Amino acid sequence: MSLFGANSGFGAGGTGVFGSTTTDSHNPMKDVEVTSPPDDSISCLAFSPPTMPGNFLIGGSWANDVRCWEVQDNGQTVPKAQQISAVLCISGRSQTAHHVASQHDGPIKAIHWIKAPNYSCIMTGSWDKTLKFWDTRSPNPMMSLQMPERCYCADVVYPMAVVATAERGLIVYQLENQPSEFRRIDSPLKHQVNIYFFLIHSRLTCPALVFQHRCVAIFKDKQNKPTGFALGSIEGRVAIHYINPPNPAKDNFTFKCHRSNGTNTTTPQDIYAVNAISFHPVHGTLATVGSDGRFSFWDKDARTKLKTSEQLDQPITACCFNHNGNIFAYASSYDWSKGHEYYNPQKKNYIFLRNAAEELKPRNKKW
Repeated sequence: MSLFGANSGFGAGGTGVFGSTTTDSHNPMKDVEVTSPPDDSISCLAFSPPTMPGNFLIGGSWANDVRCWEVQDNGQTVPKAQQISAVLCISGRSQTAHHVASQHDGPIKAIHWIKAPNYSCIMTGSWDKTLKFWDTRSPNPMMSLQMPERCYCADVVYPMAVVATAERGLIVYQLENQPSEFRRIDSPLKHQVNIYFFLIHSRLTCPALVFQHRCVAIFKDKQNKPTGFALGSIEGRVAIHYINPPNPAKDNFTFKCHRSNGTNTTTPQDIYAVNAISFHPVHGTLATVGSDGRFSFWDKDARTKLKTSEQLDQPITACCFNHNGNIFAYASSYDWSKGHEYYNPQKKNYIFLRNAAEELKPRNKKW
């Protein structure tokens, strides 16, 4: 039986191929360690698409490289390729990213592959306040759309794209026929906090960033069509937002996550950034990872927390599922949220693989 098969208990409590038989702070969940991880902070992860046989994992890092591993059925990872390039984002189809990067006037913060019935292209969102669409056969963009602010994060599930920008902007695009702006949305992450309390007791230091969007992920309905998105912020909060809900006040909601257990001034609560969100491709449940060094699994429909991991000794900076949801990959590395003085160049970075298919199954309880 495949080690990552649907009935496998791998990574759910047993010892992985590269895991330790004793619990340690860098791998308390005893998950499989990917061989030859990047030498600096890991900014993004992506699995190969279902049209490609096998499972290939891509990781981008601040070490100016993109690395690719083959994930074998027995859980072992085999390094396959390395591309030298400054990397803030990757896609499972991002092999042409280096080709188009020079056509933006600022760093590219998001890259996604779009497969439409009448066109295929790469979408890039940049700090130059543009969203560009590229035919991989040409060095010039097919289309360029101006945004009001810098792109911080984006997601694409055809025929919808969502871009979160600086100044808490949110823009939904429709991709049918040709890409166009569909709607601008007021940020659902408007919860007011005491800024002084937040700065003193959180792991963040800049008041201008209190509500900054960090990550966004589109989710689908039961007909497998994109219907809304989850938005994460550096303020330890996630918003679930439907594009056209029957009852917006009831259907849209936010929840707190990646925080310590303190609830009052005598035991203050530490607040950590939500660094990435990923939806399970089969169950529709979601994973969040944070600067607190934990991952959590959630059922948004039942409004239930499914699982929270033990705490790693570093932040978790990225995560993703493979195409059938049997493998959950997450990266442990420094996220720079506490500044340069806390950076330890001797600290090793890790990518872990976990069989989480059973743990992501929906529940019936409500939080």
